Amino acid sequence: MVDTTAWDTNARQRPERPPHGAGRRTRFDFTQYPDHGPGADVLGIGPGSSVLDLGCGQGGNLAHLAALGARAVGVDASPAQLKAAQALWNGAGLDLNLGDAVTYMENTDEDFDAVYSVFGAAWFTDPMVLLPAVRKALRPGGVFAFSQRPPVGNHYGCRSAHIGRSDGFDGSNGSNGSYGSGGSGGSGDADPLVMQHWDYEPQAWLHMLTEHGFTAATAGVLAAPTGTREIGTLLVRALC
Repeated sequence: MVDTTAWDTNARQRPERPPHGAGRRTRFDFTQYPDHGPGADVLGIGPGSSVLDLGCGQGGNLAHLAALGARAVGVDASPAQLKAAQALWNGAGLDLNLGDAVTYMENTDEDFDAVYSVFGAAWFTDPMVLLPAVRKALRPGGVFAFSQRPPVGNHYGCRSAHIGRSDGFDGSNGSNGSYGSGGSGGSGDADPLVMQHWDYEPQAWLHMLTEHGFTAATAGVLAAPTGTREIGTLLVRALC
């Protein structure tokens, strides 16, 4: 069962998405750095394509795809995030769904041209559970792409992050669905909320994708933009 409290708390601690550098209303970012790195072209879609966003959050990326003429479907575990998405993109034609990403894919009758996750559900789901569900949701030849922070040090596999229960933003969140450091945070004597995520090196992702029947898989870490930030972005792409 999805812990909506944890995801709503994470949403409240997330900074607002800055406007597009070129002044456009919508944009698609695969990295945590605005206007840096590849965008929607990774998905290889066009007008009339159907796309599914796993962990769509406030819908910024999804709205951009809708503006390009795609059928834009999103699923997110946070009621607060979806409420914000509905307010921000009312009339944009987004199909927003509350719930667990894997459960949605296992139960939908729709096949998608592309399934993607930007610092979303692909990061917070066991790959052994996620990848079969993605295969089911994709049409033959469809694209699966996702991004997240790369592993830190030699820490791989399932890891846990603690989210303070305070509504205040602690300054450690990225702009694309990342989370705060948490610590013992929160108010009173309440324990912090716990969120699990899965970290692997690019080569490990290639192996897992191949084992689950995906083809033409690529995986690598995109460097951060020039400046004081050093953490890059893991970007993975494969075909069904």
